[in-house]
Amino acid sequence: MTAPLNQPPPPHGRPGYDPWQLPEGAYPAHPGPVRDEPLSHEIRRAALTALAVALLGLLLGFLWSRLAPHVPLVSDGEAVYLRDTEGEQAIGADGTFALLALAFGAVSGVAAFLVHRAGGILLVCGLALGSLGGAAVAWRFGMALGPDGDVAGHARDAGQGVPFDAPLELGALGVLVAWPLAALLVHLGLTALFGPREEQKDGHWQQAEG
Repeated sequence: MTAPLNQPPPPHGRPGYDPWQLPEGAYPAHPGPVRDEPLSHEIRRAALTALAVALLGLLLGFLWSRLAPHVPLVSDGEAVYLRDTEGEQAIGADGTFALLALAFGAVSGVAAFLVHRAGGILLVCGLALGSLGGAAVAWRFGMALGPDGDVAGHARDAGQGVPFDAPLELGALGVLVAWPLAALLVHLGLTALFGPREEQKDGHWQQAEG
């Protein structure tokens, strides 16, 4: 008996066939996220946003010093007292700052969205840091533009029984976060409603099914 001259063909007619190997092109490699612009551009854009927003604190401080109610004081020659013990001028100063900060936050959030519609986590961080820095700048600049902090000197200059304005101060430093909160909420809302949408890339599933 002689051995057969022809060997049987491999399964499926292909040499080296592996039944556990998927067909070529069935599941192409996912390209992964594609960055539209270099990271350095995003960092520079976020830094410029933070700087521009922080500079707006000068305008907020100026408006606060002009619009906030002043607290009247009076001296009896030995001590300084509130002229109106039931007045709400001190609370009004905090409220004026908070309202102005909310307005500036809304404006800065809208401006950041319109200028950089693509958004991004770095832009949001720049907007948050710039808003918080702008609020701090407004606080200190507004105090500098307000009445002098030398209460004893003012009392001596005004004389006994003559009212004078107390220094402009914030009683509740928590109002400093009003600006960044408003800016982030407005920017987040605009991005969710009108921001660019990423198209769902499901072509590889259709190719696999075909």
